[in-house]
Amino acid sequence: MGRDKGHVRAAGGVLWRQADGRVEVAVVHRPRYDDWSLPKGKLDAGELDVAAAVREVHEETGFRGVLGRSLGSSRYRVLERGRDVPKTVRWWALQAVDGAFEPSDEVDALRWLSVPRALRTVTAGGDDVVLLRFAEHPLQTSTVLLVRHARAGSREEWTGPDDERPLDEDGWAQADAQAELLPLWAPTRVMSAPALRCRQTVEHAAHRLGVAMEIDAALAEDAAEQLPGRLRELGTSGRTVVACSQGRAIRPAVAELTADAGLEVADPAAPKGSVWALSYCDGRLIDADRTDVPR
Repeated sequence: MGRDKGHVRAAGGVLWRQADGRVEVAVVHRPRYDDWSLPKGKLDAGELDVAAAVREVHEETGFRGVLGRSLGSSRYRVLERGRDVPKTVRWWALQAVDGAFEPSDEVDALRWLSVPRALRTVTAGGDDVVLLRFAEHPLQTSTVLLVRHARAGSREEWTGPDDERPLDEDGWAQADAQAELLPLWAPTRVMSAPALRCRQTVEHAAHRLGVAMEIDAALAEDAAEQLPGRLRELGTSGRTVVACSQGRAIRPAVAELTADAGLEVADPAAPKGSVWALSYCDGRLIDADRTDVPR
């Protein structure tokens, strides 16, 4: 939700493109504040941060962006209905793929600028820090979307083979949400562990993306020791890949990969239906960001 007990939540992005061999990023002018800023806005009720970032960037710039790595958060205080409240904005890099800008009452101008010029132009507080984070790494990344299967009832109550345990009602709702979420990164490959609940979790997404789902035994829980190596291999592919696995394999894999990369994560666990977006550059993990899909 956009507000949680007075805490305003928002999301936005560094929208970028390559023009004549150089990198340009979009900054927008907001007449209400008379400032130049990165595109951002409040979350709608029940909206995920990452989905809000894509939506807000599109609404303010007219361009559709494909998600890349996360760029952290900005935290400051704002006046909301006359009250002084905290605000958190989460940021992502987004590559512009199509669209065109049209002025509106909210945003009346857009400029495509080099990162150094954008740093000199933005006047909204904290946006310069986000641009510096964006400039820390090369633009092109490979993303592995490591999905934990959705809810599938109780292991103890299921009487058949565990690999044949299906999604429950909540799990199918999470799978439907995944079909909306995963295309935001524009993956070109969807892979799954053999277990039925894993396959069911990403089959709707694969259908929506128009790709065949691949079964990979290295993503299974009983092959957990293989998962870190498999993810590293997928991270060097130059593609965005969905890989659906199981909780007992994901947690140690994320812990190992982030520790080896020197990345700090608060918790390497993966709630059911969650997505770890693992961003690689030249075969090196540079970002790990988790999105939890409500059940």
